[in-house]
Amino acid sequence: MRIGIATDHGGFEMKEKLVVRLRGAGHEVVDFGAHLLKPDDDYPDFVIPLGQAIAAGKLNRGVAVCGSGVGASVCLNKIKNIRACLIEDPFSARQGVEDDNLNVICLGGRIEGVELAWDLVKAFLAAEFSQAPRHVRRLSKVAALENQK
Repeated sequence: MRIGIATDHGGFEMKEKLVVRLRGAGHEVVDFGAHLLKPDDDYPDFVIPLGQAIAAGKLNRGVAVCGSGVGASVCLNKIKNIRACLIEDPFSARQGVEDDNLNVICLGGRIEGVELAWDLVKAFLAAEFSQAPRHVRRLSKVAALENQK
């Protein structure tokens, strides 16, 4: 799978460890940064290009990390065709993809440890959208919001 990953200073250490694990698991990883630890950087500078690449079909899925995961989630969900969510448990990591076609998992670099984060990423990447009619119907209603003026 072709996976994008992005973080600011709040998730820098976690991102570095997840990149190694993702590559070790055989995924192609596109690292949108941060590439250096800078305490005054801003998560939108890194997660926006990640979201745009996913929305354009250049990546299968994404991993976004900031201090809490909340800011990255809020930012990414402003991008058309992105479905991002802060995930803190394996059930939601799997179910978010199966039912809601989640395409970006957001993690808190100051919240989850790297072992839990890795378990969440593995569950997220192993899941597939169910295509169940009720889920397709619901996502169509959500997508319609993106086209409102």
